[in-house]
Amino acid sequence: MSAAPILFDLDGTLTDPREGITKCIAHALERMGVEPPPLDELTFAIGPPLRASLAKLLGTRSREAVERALAHYRERFADVGLYENAPYEGIDGVLVELRRAGHPLYVATSKPRVYAERIVSHFTLHAHFEAVHGCELDGTREDKRELLAHLFPSHGIDPARAVMVGDRGVDMVAARHHGAGALGALWGYGTPSELEEAGAHALCARPAEIPSRLRELLAAPN
Repeated sequence: MSAAPILFDLDGTLTDPREGITKCIAHALERMGVEPPPLDELTFAIGPPLRASLAKLLGTRSREAVERALAHYRERFADVGLYENAPYEGIDGVLVELRRAGHPLYVATSKPRVYAERIVSHFTLHAHFEAVHGCELDGTREDKRELLAHLFPSHGIDPARAVMVGDRGVDMVAARHHGAGALGALWGYGTPSELEEAGAHALCARPAEIPSRLRELLAAPN
């Protein structure tokens, strides 16, 4: 039997996008006439779908207002914020190790696919992955459960044999929703309680722990 497919979240799992995302959110709020909070208070928006975070920050349910804010966010992100980012230390070596062990690897992110592909390629991580999956610019498959519902059949993957690695509760919820393994990454932006309450099977304190935690998880009885 071939090795289990492993799905990786992008923001907060493969790369640290704190500077780019928080500065772009602040830019969007300013363009909307809203005083942005300190950048450190915007890290809650790293990982989950951005539209919901912008609606919260704007204090509105207006789709039109949220879409305008998102357009302002993207005008900075597409050319500047996308590159205010860096791979986590040790993540490249982990991907090499997993590929050598035969695991097919995929990126599964709530970020628009066009941006995710550019980031993965920019940091030369693309060679490790079979494919990069993200939402569309209009928000299609922004919910990670819907994203995985598209990803699994697209590659003939049995979800029961796959594992999702991510730093936020939405990653764990999506994995468990489809019957996949859920491995929480503590070096990102979710807390241990967030990940555990969302259904994480196990947690990793740093990237180097991923291979051993995966072996334990895959060896455990269902």
